[in-house]
Amino acid sequence: MTDPVYRTSGFDFHLPPEQIAQSPAERRDASRLLVVDKASGELQHRVFSDIVEYLAPGDVLVLNETRVFPARLLGRKATGAAAEILLLHPHNGEEKLWVALVRPGGKLKPGRTVEIGPELSVEIVESTPGGERVVRLVTPLSVTEALDRYGEVPLPPYVERSATETDRERYQTVYARERGSVAAPTAGLHFTPEVLAALESKGVRLARLVLHVGVGTFRPVEVEDPDAHPMHSEWYSVSADAAEAINTVRAAGGTVWAVGTTVVRTLESVAGEDGAVHAGQGWTRIFIRPPYRFRVVDHLITNFHLPRSTLMMLVSALGGYELTMRAYREAIERGYRFYSYGDAMLLV
Repeated sequence: MTDPVYRTSGFDFHLPPEQIAQSPAERRDASRLLVVDKASGELQHRVFSDIVEYLAPGDVLVLNETRVFPARLLGRKATGAAAEILLLHPHNGEEKLWVALVRPGGKLKPGRTVEIGPELSVEIVESTPGGERVVRLVTPLSVTEALDRYGEVPLPPYVERSATETDRERYQTVYARERGSVAAPTAGLHFTPEVLAALESKGVRLARLVLHVGVGTFRPVEVEDPDAHPMHSEWYSVSADAAEAINTVRAAGGTVWAVGTTVVRTLESVAGEDGAVHAGQGWTRIFIRPPYRFRVVDHLITNFHLPRSTLMMLVSALGGYELTMRAYREAIERGYRFYSYGDAMLLV
């Protein structure tokens, strides 16, 4: 294991803190775009709205329609001390029973209650083997109404400020539909209705699927051998219409453009050995890293990811390790903005 492509430390890099984007660009499609040509190794510096030039008529652009919900609940324990609940996903299909992360973890044991607001409190029901809690939302409101009223947008840990009303709209893609994510599929944040319309006018098909992004997306790989990393799981759903659109484009010789690593994970999870996409839903724990043979995805639109992360490994698997690392070095030298609210990269 001497080759850096097989070691977690091979995906490390130093990022000046001022290049971690703390807020979105003034206009979504005005973000910078680093275009990486996999065949020639050429790097081009563009703006995101230029992306329309790179897709051809007959190609398909695949979007993740997941919607971030106000999963962060701030409240107080019976003692008056502050407490935080981060809802992850419903537990056993029950509307008001959830799996959550809690803070302070040592104090919020089963039987304790956190008061969030006049019409919402959270009861700690049980602890899970993974350190999470099963919690019950106690409210006369619907869960959606209660969270919209009292919850906050769960901004990533590297955004060092409190969420604002602006984040409710900007930390969301313009095509977000199905609530369920605690983090945005950030490559999609750059798209505007105008860019999508321009692509469709050009003859590019749009296909839509869902993968609900979990907090595992932010967790670094802490072991030197990626094989020993416990990969996080995320729930996906691919409709028959989406599968048919992608398969039709591939059969006609068109290429598949994935908007974000979440789309890549989903498509590669549901594709057969021949690259045919199958409709379905479930949980995926796929860990895509070099060397990996892609079955269906040809091109990727993505943001710049955390060092030592599974997402950076995925990008390297498609773009090639050396080229991806060179692109990251160039992005840092050129002052690109990194992470969720940052700039974008296009692998062509």
